Amino acid sequence: MDISVEKKSTQGLYTTPLLHQTSFWSRVKQHQGIRSMAFDIKVKAADMYDGPVKDQWFIDDVLMLLLDIGNGKSIGYVPYGPAIHPIEDRYGLFIEELSESLLSYVGNDCIMLRYDLPWESPWAQDEGSHTENGDWTGPPSPSTQEMRLNFSTRNWNIRKAPTDILPTDTSFITVSKKSDVLLSAMKPKTRYNIALAKKKHVRVKTGSAEDIDIFYDLYRQTCMRNTIHLHRKEYFKAMFQTAIGKHTNSGTDFDLLIAQVDGQPLSAMFLTYSSSRATYLFGASASYGRQTMSTYALQWEAIKRANDRGCSEYDLFGTAPNSDSSHPMHGLYRFKTGFGGRPFHRMGCWDYPLDREAYQLFSTSEMVAPGYHR
Repeated sequence: MDISVEKKSTQGLYTTPLLHQTSFWSRVKQHQGIRSMAFDIKVKAADMYDGPVKDQWFIDDVLMLLLDIGNGKSIGYVPYGPAIHPIEDRYGLFIEELSESLLSYVGNDCIMLRYDLPWESPWAQDEGSHTENGDWTGPPSPSTQEMRLNFSTRNWNIRKAPTDILPTDTSFITVSKKSDVLLSAMKPKTRYNIALAKKKHVRVKTGSAEDIDIFYDLYRQTCMRNTIHLHRKEYFKAMFQTAIGKHTNSGTDFDLLIAQVDGQPLSAMFLTYSSSRATYLFGASASYGRQTMSTYALQWEAIKRANDRGCSEYDLFGTAPNSDSSHPMHGLYRFKTGFGGRPFHRMGCWDYPLDREAYQLFSTSEMVAPGYHR
């Protein structure tokens, strides 16, 4: 496989529905103190697909974040990238060749390249991979996944990461439809709760940078209620710092939406717009006033705004892989699937180790603290 890469400015990244591969996201991460690099990718079409594609090339790019892991070591992390991919039986070869092409850019202190692949999991399409009620049974063991991905590679060096950083399982709603059609696709209880929120006088407003304290208080309650990691306030301030700073016209923007009753904030979210896709990036809700169904009003407002922005789809960004009630994200699964989207299962994080010993130590430490970090 013939792949060439060339470093370029992160401000020159192409417009894409993948928020985490935009110049906007690079700036957000820079405000959070994380370095980033961007690369153009050029690959022969004949290496990616079968068929009459002689003398054709695929051109794309990729954003990489350089994550400091201590002791002078780093990770080259590609969030939801690359977007470009070959046919399934060449996935491993593509990752291998791309990694080898990037080695000269990441430095000797980089212990691995990690790809948070946005590609649909090949195991989600395997025969017998779903139960009678349509639930996906999930991917096989990591060793089996690695065997399938490394089959066509030279170095057999691709590893399934012990933890996924961004959500692998999500639900996409096609929002380029009229409101009555969107509502009819929802589950009856979801439609009922949207109507109930209206009766309870829930109103959704657009927040500003001055409202970050409101969001953060709701977010703190959410983390305490669900015993999840609490990011510092500056983590979210970076969104507004990026919006008022200078960046290219990447087609990326966001709204801070706040649902309230009589001025009392009950839930909030960051809704991003990137090309044809809207994404539910961060969400939070109060531990009181839950009978108002404010979170339903919030999502319905997000869907309508995505439609108004001309987006074709809305990524609900993180659910359980199926309806298993024992899964810790089962509540989110029930809530989000009620809005009528289609499930989508990404491949998750895959590593290309560069320093085997350091990689093994880091992987071991990750196994004791898995989870989504966004």
